[in-house]
Amino acid sequence: MTSEISTELFVTASAAIVIAQVMILRSTRRGMRHGPRDTTSLLEWTYAVLPAVALVVVLAWTWRTMQPSVAVSGPRPVASRTPS
Repeated sequence: MTSEISTELFVTASAAIVIAQVMILRSTRRGMRHGPRDTTSLLEWTYAVLPAVALVVVLAWTWRTMQPSVAVSGPRPVASRTPS
């Protein structure tokens, strides 16, 4: 079981990451609106979106690791019987 302070720190850090990433995506979109339309804008948008997706994966993985009771799923292992 995780402590309350580690959960609060994780949630606070996650919120800061989400806010920063949203601002990066807004800035990228705004820059693309005022700049020339070509294939580099798609590449620029890709370079902005891929880190956002990677951060979601890392945050989900971290949360799952922090919560061992939630992370464990599936059938229980069966104890093997050895003949005596």
